[in-house]
Amino acid sequence: MNAKTIRLTMAQALVRYLAALQVDTADGQAPLFGGVFAIFGHGNVAGLGEALYQHREQLPTYRAHNEQAMAHAAIAYAKTNMRRRMMAVTSSIGPGATNLLTAAALAHVNRLPVLLLPGDIFVSRRPDPVLQQVENFQDGGVSANDAFKPLSRYFDRICYPEQLLTALPRAIQVLTDAAECGPVTLALPQDVQAMAYDYPVEFFSPQTVRFRARGPAADELQEALALLKNARQPLIVAGGGVLYGEATEALRAFAEKHAVPVAETQAGKSALAWRHPLQLGALGVTGSPAANALAQKADVVIAVGTRLQDFTTGSHSLFGQAKLLSINVNAVDAMKWQGTPMLSDARLGLAALSQGLQDWRSSTGWHALALEQANSWRATVDKITGQREIEAPALPYDGEVIGAVQRSSIDSTVHDIVVCAAGTLPAELHKLWRTSTPGGYHVEYGYSCMGYEIAGALGVKLAQPDRDVIVMVGDGSYLMMNSEIATSVMLDKKLIIVVLDNRGYGCINRLQQACGGAPFNNMLEDCLQGPQGAPAIDFAAHARSLGALAENVKTIAQLEAALQRARAADRTYLVCIDTDPARTTEDGGCWWEVAVPEVSERPQVQAARAEYEQARHSQKV
Repeated sequence: MNAKTIRLTMAQALVRYLAALQVDTADGQAPLFGGVFAIFGHGNVAGLGEALYQHREQLPTYRAHNEQAMAHAAIAYAKTNMRRRMMAVTSSIGPGATNLLTAAALAHVNRLPVLLLPGDIFVSRRPDPVLQQVENFQDGGVSANDAFKPLSRYFDRICYPEQLLTALPRAIQVLTDAAECGPVTLALPQDVQAMAYDYPVEFFSPQTVRFRARGPAADELQEALALLKNARQPLIVAGGGVLYGEATEALRAFAEKHAVPVAETQAGKSALAWRHPLQLGALGVTGSPAANALAQKADVVIAVGTRLQDFTTGSHSLFGQAKLLSINVNAVDAMKWQGTPMLSDARLGLAALSQGLQDWRSSTGWHALALEQANSWRATVDKITGQREIEAPALPYDGEVIGAVQRSSIDSTVHDIVVCAAGTLPAELHKLWRTSTPGGYHVEYGYSCMGYEIAGALGVKLAQPDRDVIVMVGDGSYLMMNSEIATSVMLDKKLIIVVLDNRGYGCINRLQQACGGAPFNNMLEDCLQGPQGAPAIDFAAHARSLGALAENVKTIAQLEAALQRARAADRTYLVCIDTDPARTTEDGGCWWEVAVPEVSERPQVQAARAEYEQARHSQKV
């Protein structure tokens, strides 16, 4: 080794580079990578495992119990850090790698950074077919990791150690780019991991990663101003880009100065404090009546940092005749619906618009209507979540459980972070959860991935160890993935888990019947069963077997008492309560396109098809 190079294996060089990266935060400089989640196997333990051991102080390695779950935790860590800090994930080849595919898709859809480092087959091919190798009879260079290509924002297979010199900077650029952000996959052949190369020493010099904020182009800004100055009934749709762009204060200032009400997507919820007078609440299929009513009447919709997913737009039926202005860093998102695009960071875009609009405000009548509707909805939320007495044999439903969770904290709107992902709960939480803190609502609904909840909550807790992290999860999602309860206990990262047991997939069961179908294969009682029948699952006993504290309760009063014990406990605590699978919050919501069979012998399906065809007439194409 001479003075300007250092001889390292490819794996050692990769880890050293990641460990050197820094980022500026509100609390000073911090490592860009908060650590690496790893499950070792023959494809990564000898190469990358040895390198991680050398740097375990600078770059902590966390062991998990499921590859998909550990990637969910890493993604949630990045989301909680508003994409300013992130984690890497490594698995062996074969099933370890393919278990990461679901998480890669989730990160891709949600525009969240995660560095995936799956082991790969031998580049030399000397031992082919190696254990767990997927042999492709048409292409000898294909491995199971090629499945990551459509799910990654950037993919590379490191076939020579020196390729890191170009691959790693490209990977970091994508991971930290506001528009391109998403999963990056670097496939690591196990023989190349162990190969050595004389790397330039300066390659490992500490670097501070900068996050660039792009302001609007002058011509697009002028076009946006012209559109807004003629508007009398504007509505802001706040998406996840408001949070990731650190634009919550700019949003509040814009709304107040120009008297524009705000509705929130799933990703954007918590961008504006729940008690703000112009906060209309959730928008779309899972939206509040206030937000959806004004969306139908708006003449201009200002979509800020949202990809305009079908749940937000009511499958393109919600915004009536409104003109669309899209402020987004991503050109693909900004061009949707043939609206007026303004490619810009949310914070800079809102500030530039506000300056250009000067004293322009929405009409007096529109402002008054927004204040009235927002206040009315807050009163409805108080009534729903304040319900405590449910007479037996009736069971509580999700809205009442949400109220109990929020009452169990002195100020849950500031201190709690709720985590959820799929089923009925995202709809109820989107409407009813109240938070005053950006990031206090952490629901993965871009991919709506069952099983994200507990693993994601672990990542949230790693990012925010001083906040209470509340997992709200249905029995179906819990059964899909719960192994990281054990990891949370091992790492001393306490979670509070509330399991709502409705004995099946209640959400899809209701959708099935709404489309005219018979109850079938969703609720346990409607499934094919043996002579023993459906199992009676004791979720508390299961959680205790993983090292958590846990109990089952029957009533809202018992739930509130149990939550006090959970908040005072010294480790992860699970509380399970039986809930009604049929009852939901009736207020709000709008049409969502789910294709109903055109031909069926069931009269219920025929009727549902007729309603479906009628509803499609309101779609904006």
